[in-house]
Amino acid sequence: MSDEKNVEQQCAEFRQMFEAIRGEVARVIVGHEDIVDNVLISLFSGGHVLLEGVPGLGKTLLVRTLGSALSLEFRRIQFTPDLMPADIAGTNLVVEDQTTGRREFQFQKGPIFGQIILADEINRATPKTQSAMLEAMQEHSVTSGGQIRRLPEPFMVLATQNPIEQEGTYPLPEAQLDRFFFKLLVRYSNREQLKAVLDRTTTGQEPQAQNVADADKILWAQKLVRRVVIAEHVQDYAIRLVLATHPQGEFATGMVNQYVRFGSSPRGVQALVLGAKVRAMLHERYHVSFDDVARTVHPSLRHRVLLNFEGQAEGIQPDDILTDVLKNTPRTLEQKLIA
Repeated sequence: MSDEKNVEQQCAEFRQMFEAIRGEVARVIVGHEDIVDNVLISLFSGGHVLLEGVPGLGKTLLVRTLGSALSLEFRRIQFTPDLMPADIAGTNLVVEDQTTGRREFQFQKGPIFGQIILADEINRATPKTQSAMLEAMQEHSVTSGGQIRRLPEPFMVLATQNPIEQEGTYPLPEAQLDRFFFKLLVRYSNREQLKAVLDRTTTGQEPQAQNVADADKILWAQKLVRRVVIAEHVQDYAIRLVLATHPQGEFATGMVNQYVRFGSSPRGVQALVLGAKVRAMLHERYHVSFDDVARTVHPSLRHRVLLNFEGQAEGIQPDDILTDVLKNTPRTLEQKLIA
């Protein structure tokens, strides 16, 4: 009985912290509630986020506001075509000792040595520079001069990019896309939201987010999320959803076979399950439901489904594929047999 009470108490504490951070972000950011929630879900899952949208929709402001709401070291990297890998990770410099006159190499840390990293307009840098983020995102470390240097924890990259059809951009390599936990699409604001934006930004009274969580609390929450229980049949549903994105596979839908070149990697199902665990905690449940998994499909898999030429020519979007997969994948195999 005491264990159950302890679990309920921890779920309540988690939800309280989540809502406190959400509330501070909402003081600055108008609308985009789903985007904010999914960014926080990724944070508590230990993942990275790719935000895509045309310029001026508040992507950069959102990340800066999140950094303000958390007592974490915030760093910003502005990606440009002339940015070099050493500008991100750091480099060895020759430094002269003032007392002895001896010269020695000293590592100068780059901006990647932070906890909340804003990779602004990441698709404006060349593929060589983009790939410099791979080790940091996956291993939480940087190798320079033959030495491996660990990055501070928690570590999260929030990258923004403009749609590929805009001039001066480079498509992100598939290997780097796969390392993002979620890909979120930032949409245009509606009429009421634009009015609120004007009220906040043109009257000289711009609100600021206050610190409501620190590194220890976030690391505690990340460990707690991984202890959330997922039943075998719910886990199997997540696995079949990911397998359904593989063309010519056992669970593939007709739309997948026709329009998809490559489906999701195993990282996709990891993101699907971890994101669903956070959603369960937000509803003060210590177990994952089918709905938790279904609501996590689009952000966790849309950047892991690659369309073939026919899909691109017909204007099919990855979200269309995933909606079809959700519609045609039964939640249990018994449902499939009955159908």
